[in-house]
Amino acid sequence: MINSSHLCRRMQHLCGFMLANLRYLYESIRFFLFRFHRFIVLRTNLFLLQVLYFISLSSFGCLVLKCLKPRTHGSFGPTSLDLFFTSVSTVTVSSMSTVEMEVFSNTQLIVITLLMFAGGEVFTSMVGLHLRRYRMRMLLKTEDKVASVESDLSIRSLNLRDALDGVELGLTEKTQSFGPYDCEYLRYRSIGLLGAVVLGYLVVVQVLGVAMVSIYLGFVSTARDVLRNKGLNMLTFCVFITVSTFARCGFVPTNENMIVFRNNSAFLLILIPLILLGSTLFPSCLGFCLWVIHKFRTKAETSYLLRNTSEIGYLHLLPSLHSRLLVATVLGLIGIQFVIFSAMQWNSKAFGGLGPSEKAIGILFQCVNSRHTGETIVDLSTIAPAMLVLFVFMMLRGFKKWACCTYILYLPPYTSFLPVNGDGERSHATAGKRLKIQGKITESLVLSQLSYVAIFIITICITERDKMKEDPLNFSVLNIVVEVISAYGNVGFTTGYSCKRQLKPETGCTEKWFGFAGRWSDQGKIILIIVMFFGRLKKFNMNGGRGWKLL
Repeated sequence: MINSSHLCRRMQHLCGFMLANLRYLYESIRFFLFRFHRFIVLRTNLFLLQVLYFISLSSFGCLVLKCLKPRTHGSFGPTSLDLFFTSVSTVTVSSMSTVEMEVFSNTQLIVITLLMFAGGEVFTSMVGLHLRRYRMRMLLKTEDKVASVESDLSIRSLNLRDALDGVELGLTEKTQSFGPYDCEYLRYRSIGLLGAVVLGYLVVVQVLGVAMVSIYLGFVSTARDVLRNKGLNMLTFCVFITVSTFARCGFVPTNENMIVFRNNSAFLLILIPLILLGSTLFPSCLGFCLWVIHKFRTKAETSYLLRNTSEIGYLHLLPSLHSRLLVATVLGLIGIQFVIFSAMQWNSKAFGGLGPSEKAIGILFQCVNSRHTGETIVDLSTIAPAMLVLFVFMMLRGFKKWACCTYILYLPPYTSFLPVNGDGERSHATAGKRLKIQGKITESLVLSQLSYVAIFIITICITERDKMKEDPLNFSVLNIVVEVISAYGNVGFTTGYSCKRQLKPETGCTEKWFGFAGRWSDQGKIILIIVMFFGRLKKFNMNGGRGWKLL
């Protein structure tokens, strides 16, 4: 018979052995997760992170929209592909549509609002700032820089701020008397402040926008009646239109976009500043906010941000001169569009029934939307083809280095693809230089933005070639070009589809208020989904097409 005390000792040893193994397993898992987390944060490419972010967010949005019941059903009800198309269009803030917006229920509209907010450029750039700050913190900790700085944080921070804020010299001269730890820590603190300013800007502008739209709808019965007749919740509409406009998405809960509000000039005037503050004038407004903070509450971080915009690496933080020129350029382009649009379309049917002031505000609203947002008060299929070409040009202005990629439109006779400088440099290169040359070759293989646009247009023309033959007025090359460039530029302009333009009237064809892509084949819709993803990530291809030499 086994002694009970001996059995107890055996059990204790066994328990101790199991606890030790569990502790070892816990420490191993913890170490593995720490190393994996460090690898993800420090080594993962920002481009891959954004690709995963947009794809996962689009897939999640599609799944949620599919689980929720739509408000109406019809012949063009939301299929699975339509829901994924809508989710991608929302997350990439492209506002391309294949179904009518009034198909979605109030809950689905709330989901779309959240997707637009999460996919907006201001929000994603703010997340990128915080991620970069987190990376810097990990690097500083790894190299024992943060520890050395934080050990005497109060003394160093006070001395650094006094020196930086008390002398009106360049930042390079100011920081020469300080060690590298101070400069690294200052950059770390500056990025944190910039992220906080962008967050405050994002929240304040959208809260004010919702408040102003709500006040307007509360006092103007004609605009409120539109929502009542369409069965739209007023609060949901106010938040939806504000988020969509500021995020430069361009989705509107009504089927007709903003056409139903074409007579509400004050409403259009409320939305125009939201469009500019969230897109083309965001860098200038951000710089102005930092300048105001620096004037009323002088800080070393604001001084660093204002004087070293290139070192921060934030796309939307520009030097003061660049910011002022940006304002002049934006206003100049809007003015040019306004003059041309007014001269060509003032007496057209598109603005029929509007007074002079309503026409002027409506044209101004249309011109402001032409570069990014895509909200419209007119049916674009009814305006002159010359204006469509002008809008295409303005949407192209949103591309980076667009003027350097005109070889798509014209190829000189001696155009060649030259990914390296020469064979001699390549043959005598060392191992390190060979790697550098290989990297340059890889960069040269990346095409320019307009090259991708041309490829997408050609591919769409191939997938829709039968419809282009049978329905040439709707499926014209110009309409396809407008749709593809609008999707790639994440603008959202569309010429739509009209049964009246069919040469061979289709039995049972009914007018539907959705984008032109709503009548494309499934293959064409899938290609346009890829176009929207490419367009949302086009900032990573600013220098594409270097390998082409025009002679």
